[in-house]
Amino acid sequence: MFSKDRWKEILEVLSSNMLRTVATAFGVGWGIFILIILLAAGKGLENGIRQDFNGVATNTMFMWTETTTMAFEGLPEGRNFNFKLEDVDLLRREVPELRIISPRNGLRNNEGDNTIRGTESGNYRVFGDYPEIIQQNPMYVAQGRFLNYNDIEEKRKVAVIGDGIREDLYEEDEEVLGTYLKISGVNFMVVGTYKEKTSNGGGENSERQIYLPFTTFSQAFNRSDNVGWMALTAEDGSSISALNESIIQTVKQSRKVHPEDKRAIGFFDLYEQFNRVESLFGALSFIAYFVGILVLISGIIGVSNIMLIVIKERTKEIGIRRALGENPWSIKLQILMESIFLTIISGMVGIIFGALSIYGINTLLDNVGPVDMFLNPSVSLGVVLIALLILVISGLLAGFIPANSAIRVRPIEALRTE
Repeated sequence: MFSKDRWKEILEVLSSNMLRTVATAFGVGWGIFILIILLAAGKGLENGIRQDFNGVATNTMFMWTETTTMAFEGLPEGRNFNFKLEDVDLLRREVPELRIISPRNGLRNNEGDNTIRGTESGNYRVFGDYPEIIQQNPMYVAQGRFLNYNDIEEKRKVAVIGDGIREDLYEEDEEVLGTYLKISGVNFMVVGTYKEKTSNGGGENSERQIYLPFTTFSQAFNRSDNVGWMALTAEDGSSISALNESIIQTVKQSRKVHPEDKRAIGFFDLYEQFNRVESLFGALSFIAYFVGILVLISGIIGVSNIMLIVIKERTKEIGIRRALGENPWSIKLQILMESIFLTIISGMVGIIFGALSIYGINTLLDNVGPVDMFLNPSVSLGVVLIALLILVISGLLAGFIPANSAIRVRPIEALRTE
């Protein structure tokens, strides 16, 4: 393997017909290039989707009330009902696997503006929440602070607004903290602003929500102890998907809803949806490897065919070497090394072009800004090592049949070949 003469012979064989060598190498290089580009594109899509989940407690479900469809305990079907604060305490007792239970209320967006500051006004979504909601939503405090339990217990008229509202209602350098907003006729002091953790942003409703203490919201807008909906997050060792049936049955019993009524309580299982997305990532990687390897196999078949042609052209040479007593394994090793060398060199060219293409795509994305659901396409070092391993194995497979064909040639028959 370390013989200078052997490597000189390999280079002479491959360079004797350069056009054929380049055409053969192109198939392998193209296969590796396609494999890397497909994997990078899949990673870019995965990064973009994961960015949308950034800051979201994915082991979460959202639950709300609808209209009953079955009579129960003397109560008629078609009944509207609400969750109560006592249901929150009940769930904490009955389902200890829940880490966060956030009761929520909200104001419907009316046709007119519901928020006024001086001469400026706007129509925004307004929520009554507990402090834990910031652990379940993709946002962080940009200025001031978020809601706390002193606000809850003392029913303080404070508000946390989105950065989009700050842009709408305030001048660019104007102080926001300590100012007052009139929300549906009630004054609230701004104690903080938030920004979203997602990379996309810029939408019409982006960072244009207002958070008030739950108790203050209930008192100011006459919601009593009603709860509009809940956000529930399970402990890290538990799955919210496995808990949702017991959660729903617990609140059904509390609100006197028939246990078989499937439409009285609606819910959205974020964890289940996230797992589907995770499965999609796995499927994309499988498709990328499958397609890339199929393209690579076509290139390897080309290498193997060319090596068979080369051996046929060198039949007389192989016969002379066998007649002079050269070991068959030495001839076989020569063919295998030629195949592996051609495969690895062409594959490395494919890797280099793939890396340059990924660099170009990332540079373009940096210049034009983030694209929805596509971010930072890349391949890891592990993928490159896998590609190199594939190249070595491919080179061996491509040279195996031609090598066996070479050592089966009988010296006397090879010498008769013209």
